[in-house]
Amino acid sequence: MQVALVYNLKKEETEFAESNSQPSSQNISSDVSTQVQVSPNDDTYAEWDTIETITAVRDALALFHSVEMIEADENAFHKLQSLRPDIVFNIAEGRYGVSREAHIPAMLEFLNIPYTGSDALTLATCLDKARTKEILSYHSIPTSKFFVIHSLDELQKISEHHHSFPLMVKPLYEGSSKGIFNTSFVQTQEELFTQIEKILSSYNEPALVEKFLPGKEFTVALLGNGNTTQVLPIVEIKFDSLPDGVNPIYSFEAKWIWDQAKNPLNIFECPAKISPALQISIEKLCLNTYNTLRCKDWSRIDVRLDEHGIPHIIEINPLPGILPNPEENSCYPKAARVAGIQYNEMINRVLNAACKRYGLNQ
Repeated sequence: MQVALVYNLKKEETEFAESNSQPSSQNISSDVSTQVQVSPNDDTYAEWDTIETITAVRDALALFHSVEMIEADENAFHKLQSLRPDIVFNIAEGRYGVSREAHIPAMLEFLNIPYTGSDALTLATCLDKARTKEILSYHSIPTSKFFVIHSLDELQKISEHHHSFPLMVKPLYEGSSKGIFNTSFVQTQEELFTQIEKILSSYNEPALVEKFLPGKEFTVALLGNGNTTQVLPIVEIKFDSLPDGVNPIYSFEAKWIWDQAKNPLNIFECPAKISPALQISIEKLCLNTYNTLRCKDWSRIDVRLDEHGIPHIIEINPLPGILPNPEENSCYPKAARVAGIQYNEMINRVLNAACKRYGLNQ
């Protein structure tokens, strides 16, 4: 089959500017023309993929298929329209707007081109943390209590109602721990005000304020569709591996600054050492969430225990991070490896799940 890999190239230590040439399936970095220094604390491109990840996905798909590379930029629609691949392997996170993860799927639906992963509606919904929590609450799926602040004037009204500290403050429409820093864990009204003000000004979007769940945290990778959906081994996030004195949250610093390939944190334990009863409870919760939000082919779901040890959904990631290097902490590939699924097989299982949904012969 002809498979188009649609992606966003991450700007890490350097910001890559496009040249007029399109990266070929042989050399994805051939379009690098200029470099501008970016602060390591800048989370602008945290959701996008590295050259190493994009190349690894391409190489995995190329074991069985012809692969074409398409960057998810302003030219993507016309390139897809011209190429009309048999199917698209979509890992594009998008750049602008609250529905950015839905842009490529919406284009593909318009062009009637099959693609991997969740549809535009699910991707847009899951990026909106409040809408996601409202749907979960409607279906009696546990998630922490929350409120949304659109302006600092609203905060004064909210403060008149009862809410207990500590709280978590997050941007409403971000992923990959964007906007979730060590200081996002707040214990006073002053800290709450400061964090909300930072999100409103820095991200130009509302702030989600959640009750902090004090128990253990887990992340769960799912693969497949319907009755054949596989729950991969549960990953526990070990907060005792973080630097002394920091808050017990999986923050941007923990994910992208303190945890480096050359000096990785021992932050993930997979499979999680938990009781069989808790494992079953978490797996059922995640399967229910996956199906309720109509996820397709794959997703990663974050779970945290409350003060009574009851698992709650924190977030759904229909476009999970998939760093290929086993030395780097990336939960979905780590869970897959523990299940005996190596990286190339993992990528092709996602593709095969999508092909089966569409009734495509490979």
